[in-house]
Amino acid sequence: MIEFGREICGQLASAESREWLVTNGIGGFAMGTIAGLLTRRYHGLLIAALAPPLGRTLMLAKLDEDAKYDGQRFKLFANRWEDGTVESEGLRYLESFCLEGTTPVWRYAIGDALLEKRIWMQPGANTTYVQYHLRRASGPLELYAKALVNYRDYHHTTIANDWDTACEPIAHGARIVVHEEAQPLYLLSRQAEYWPEHTWYEDYLLSIEEFRGQNDVVEDHIDVGVFGATLQPGDSFTLVASTEPQPNLDGQAALQERRQHERQLIAQAARLNPPPLPRLVLAADQFIARRATPGDPDGRTVIAGYPWFSDWGRDTMISLTGLTLNTGRVEIAAKILRTFANFVDRGMLPNRFPDAGEEPEYNTVDATLWYFEAIRAYYQATNDTALLHDLFPVLQEIIHWHQQGTRYNIHLDPADGLLYAGEEGVQLTWMDAKVDDWVVTPRIGKPVEINALWYNALRIMADMAAIVGQDGAPYSALARQTQAGFARFWQAEAGYCYDVLDGPAGDDDALRPNQLLAISLPHSPLTPAQQKSVVDVCARQLLTSYGLRSLAPTHPDYKGSYRGDQKQRDGAYHQGAVWSWLIGPFVMAHLRVYNNRGTARSFLQPLVQHLVDHGVGSISEIFEGDAPFAPRGCPAQAWGVAELLRAWAATAP
Repeated sequence: MIEFGREICGQLASAESREWLVTNGIGGFAMGTIAGLLTRRYHGLLIAALAPPLGRTLMLAKLDEDAKYDGQRFKLFANRWEDGTVESEGLRYLESFCLEGTTPVWRYAIGDALLEKRIWMQPGANTTYVQYHLRRASGPLELYAKALVNYRDYHHTTIANDWDTACEPIAHGARIVVHEEAQPLYLLSRQAEYWPEHTWYEDYLLSIEEFRGQNDVVEDHIDVGVFGATLQPGDSFTLVASTEPQPNLDGQAALQERRQHERQLIAQAARLNPPPLPRLVLAADQFIARRATPGDPDGRTVIAGYPWFSDWGRDTMISLTGLTLNTGRVEIAAKILRTFANFVDRGMLPNRFPDAGEEPEYNTVDATLWYFEAIRAYYQATNDTALLHDLFPVLQEIIHWHQQGTRYNIHLDPADGLLYAGEEGVQLTWMDAKVDDWVVTPRIGKPVEINALWYNALRIMADMAAIVGQDGAPYSALARQTQAGFARFWQAEAGYCYDVLDGPAGDDDALRPNQLLAISLPHSPLTPAQQKSVVDVCARQLLTSYGLRSLAPTHPDYKGSYRGDQKQRDGAYHQGAVWSWLIGPFVMAHLRVYNNRGTARSFLQPLVQHLVDHGVGSISEIFEGDAPFAPRGCPAQAWGVAELLRAWAATAP
């Protein structure tokens, strides 16, 4: 169990810098800070996925609780206003915070009374539960929770306007329609009484958005009423927020359903040898979401990161092994692989699915190549030849399109067997930051990791062809040509690989971590001596406690700080920022070269310790390139969790 006492909970800076997350498996989530302050536009108690796994809409922003006990009134909430004023009286009473599984639990000490609050979501539904339990007291405690609602896309903010909000009292609570185009929100409780209100609360300051240089850093919410109940010692009061008119109002039964879901995940993973860390198993589950397809209404995908990412093809394929195979969920892995087969177009997997439901975007060269590695890992874990037979034609089509050429000038160069990709104004690799028309790291040409993935894919195709009764010789021949051409990447004097060959300005000799994939993938085009040299150079110049820098500090374009407005942040995103997911390729490469599991695992320990920081119970997307490597970006990132799981399994004693 992750638990903090007053040493964290009683300090505003510490309590508001740690965020909790609960999810529902269909793209919806709830998220906030230990302190209870709203610091992001993405914080809220019900961010519903109205078009699963997307259509995310903030519906219930927060609950402000007051308690009456022994004749006194106690504010248990916290708010920060535009003028800098902070209402943080709630921290005076916040004795502890912990995660029970993924369920955040606050304990408020009010005299001799101890009040617990829990928040969780129902798996598969846009339904959030907030439960209050009076653990101890010497008399009754009156509790009142003010409901502040909204209705907007989760990327936006709301300023008070003339919405004609309807608060219709119904059995056990209220049906809220914020404006005429809004879906109803149901706020319900069996134990509490509801008193309707309609008041705008204005000028909440979103301090993280301000820190990130965003334009919209202030937001308004609507108070739609108060739920109140008198609790005797041992009593509970559950408030349910849902898009469904008749959700389960039995708080204890709903909590048991959530707990049972998580117990099953841990039990399933415990059967693996070696078993993964239970905390990472639960973190992994938060990224798995349903994405229906015409052939399978129960299809699956991976949310790339919380709070602002949707499902991305690249992140999904990189994450698949860790999130599913290393947690014992092979059936989910198969569903993801089959789901994405439906979206292959002109030999490419989509890069991302836009939030508003538009057509998928295909501006990626690596997502498709990671698909081969994900299928290989799945087959190695399952020996599922049926899936190979079904997907092999899709893989054949992908190879064919890359040979003849597809979008964005992605094509095989017959002269050296290497893949070329890119054109002006497009970002195709994982280093994909773009601000307006500025592509920060265009990497047009022949990127090193793309060709490592291409070589790996060809070798996989040759192996799979034999399994499904096809001729693998053409793929073996292409692989030999690519391996010979890959020798062009080697810089003998520097002892590492060029990052990009044949770019508009020639060959790029920047020291970046991308070359580690030429060692960490199952099939390496480098010699053993070259592999060792790359690992050693990257260890000395790129490795940090939490992952690898995206660019060596000695490079003139290196940015060791990640802060400021979007242009400043994106300018550092792949120009020095540390990426947690890169610890996986580094550890796997180190293990391959040195064959020392203990040493390889030692590189992972700081990320395990990071589970109590930033996104509590999860792994951050990035960290600043300069010490002390402050966490930035998404507090919970799929491939960061996944690669820690994968590397942890590979380095087991």
